[in-house]
Amino acid sequence: MHNHAAHQDERAAALRRMKIGAAVLLVAMISGFITSHVMGGQGVWAWVRAFCEAATVGALADWFAVVALFRRPLGLPIPHTAVIPSNKDRIADSLAVFVRDHFLEPATLLEKLRVLDPAARLAEWLSQPEQARALAQGAREVASRMLDLLDESAVRSVIQSFFVSTLQRWDAAGTAGDVLTLMTRNGRHQKLLDEALKRLAGYLENEELKERVSGVLVKHARKEWPRIVRTVNMVSPVEGMGDRLADRLARALVDELQDVLSQPEHPVRLNYEAWVIDYIDRLRGDPEVAAQVEQMKQRLIQHPQVQDYVQKLWDDIHAALRADLASDDSALTRHLEHAMLAIGRNLGSDKRLRDAINNHVLSSAEKLTETLRSGVTDHISRTVKNWDERHLVRELELSVGRDLQYIRFNGTLVGGLIGLALHALVLALTSA
Repeated sequence: MHNHAAHQDERAAALRRMKIGAAVLLVAMISGFITSHVMGGQGVWAWVRAFCEAATVGALADWFAVVALFRRPLGLPIPHTAVIPSNKDRIADSLAVFVRDHFLEPATLLEKLRVLDPAARLAEWLSQPEQARALAQGAREVASRMLDLLDESAVRSVIQSFFVSTLQRWDAAGTAGDVLTLMTRNGRHQKLLDEALKRLAGYLENEELKERVSGVLVKHARKEWPRIVRTVNMVSPVEGMGDRLADRLARALVDELQDVLSQPEHPVRLNYEAWVIDYIDRLRGDPEVAAQVEQMKQRLIQHPQVQDYVQKLWDDIHAALRADLASDDSALTRHLEHAMLAIGRNLGSDKRLRDAINNHVLSSAEKLTETLRSGVTDHISRTVKNWDERHLVRELELSVGRDLQYIRFNGTLVGGLIGLALHALVLALTSA
């Protein structure tokens, strides 16, 4: 603002000096004209009078012409004066049309864009490591400032609302049915059963498990049949019998599991297959099962630990982002820099991609230009029409008034020369 005021004062001072110079020149011509008359107007004074008389007329005429552009000379209501303020609206419309037709002509702008080849220039710019690095660093600074401006309570609320609303819309039963259907393709559920049975067989062969089963059997027998146990114990230790029984039970179960594993048509497999298919059908079509799954989902949503996790989710994200952006070796910045370089290389090597981008830019520019043409034209017209006349005149006079004062200088000198020429012609005609 201070620089603008100083520049305006400088222009005003220059204009003032030019006006004073033109006025001094006019006064000099009037003085020369008067002096030549006083001196009789003969001889050399006749030439001085001719020059000064014509120069005075030229200076006054050009003064009138220059002043008439901006205001009424001497405040007199002379027609066709104060040209600029009187025709402000017409000037505004003409200026707007001029800008529209010469600066916002779609064909001209599009041709310049086509020659510019924006995609190729973008590819060349992004392919330079220093440019990609500068762009990534700039994005890093912007992201860091945005983190400071975010309302964290609002972000938490948005995240929680999004999480809850997403879960509310989620068809959990249908998803479970789809997952189970996927698991049954190509016999995957049977492979899962095989793996479970193998793990169970391995678990049953564990000696520690057998000891625990044996202990449970002996404990239960002593509780339920104490007399029989005491009698049997006199013949053979009950613990030994429990160990043998547990071992036989384990072997029997393992043998049964081996049968299931080795027989594709085993009843256990068939029952398992029927149960899985039936449950998938119920997940998709049984309202009762769907309601049960929905209740489980609602309990999950309302669970305090889930709610607390969602609330703290933004804190974790925020802390991670801030720590990364604050680091000189920011992973996000590094990835963005590599991405920019990759985009530049791909654009540089893929002509079809460049053509697609250029066509998109040209298409967008054409639409934007059509929109801007009317908008900018109306804006320029309205803005100029709304200007205060005195302000408009003052700004134009400061901009071009100094150059217009040269018209007064030129008019004075040219008028004087014409006066000399006419005087010489009169003398030539008289002598003839």
